[in-house]
Amino acid sequence: MAWTHYLAWFFGGAFLSNAVPHFVSGMMGRPFQSPFAKPPGEGLSSSTVNVLWGFLNLIFSYLLLLRVGDFDLRATDHAAALGLGMILMGVLMARRFGRFHGGNLPKGK
Repeated sequence: MAWTHYLAWFFGGAFLSNAVPHFVSGMMGRPFQSPFAKPPGEGLSSSTVNVLWGFLNLIFSYLLLLRVGDFDLRATDHAAALGLGMILMGVLMARRFGRFHGGNLPKGK
């Protein structure tokens, strides 16, 4: 198995993880940060932009996971590459967007 397949599956997981908040926020009719906002990544984009951006991320994820190599979710090493991409993107985005929504601050008593 080529290492490039694992790299593609890692990024497939990252795109999949990024698709979820954009698509869900858009489907709920809520604005959310996107690369198209002003300033990019900090301002809010419309729900429509977020649905489209989330869907584009799903397409990229599909292409990287199912069109590169022979991805098998039952193979531990394949699932690990996907999972690492998902968790890394998830933690990075939680830290990035948490500063806008109070998610980086612990709840005080």
